[in-house]
Amino acid sequence: MSLFDFVKDVGKKLVNDVQAASLNPETLTAEIKRHGFLVQDLGITSAGGKVTVAGKVSSQELREKVVLALGNVNGVGQIDDRLIVEKPEPESQFYTVKKGDTLSKISKEFYGNPMKYMLIFEANKPMLENPDKIYPGQALRIPKLTEK
Repeated sequence: MSLFDFVKDVGKKLVNDVQAASLNPETLTAEIKRHGFLVQDLGITSAGGKVTVAGKVSSQELREKVVLALGNVNGVGQIDDRLIVEKPEPESQFYTVKKGDTLSKISKEFYGNPMKYMLIFEANKPMLENPDKIYPGQALRIPKLTEK
């Protein structure tokens, strides 16, 4: 269980630019399902820009993707993560995109190699559909390198 902070006034608008409507639990639940994320006993509540998500997921990767999918919604400033992971694994880092960032630049910063940008792109699918389409304020998963 963790609290994650996000940039509240950026991100995906789920309902006709109406911030409060996009934060209702039904709309947020639909966003999780739209991505195909399977969360057993999914429960979402929202109040004042803070979203609480609970349930059970199969992996740490899925937990992080659920948190990011919700956190990258316009109007969400904080996620209270109460998801239970069946098989705990090491956590990825989260990174907030700054103006002028590219996945290559972020990859160089974290991995020392700009050519590893596809690892970051793949780690953030399906929320990212194109490696060139990131925006300031967006939160990304930065997985640990598993190469030997």
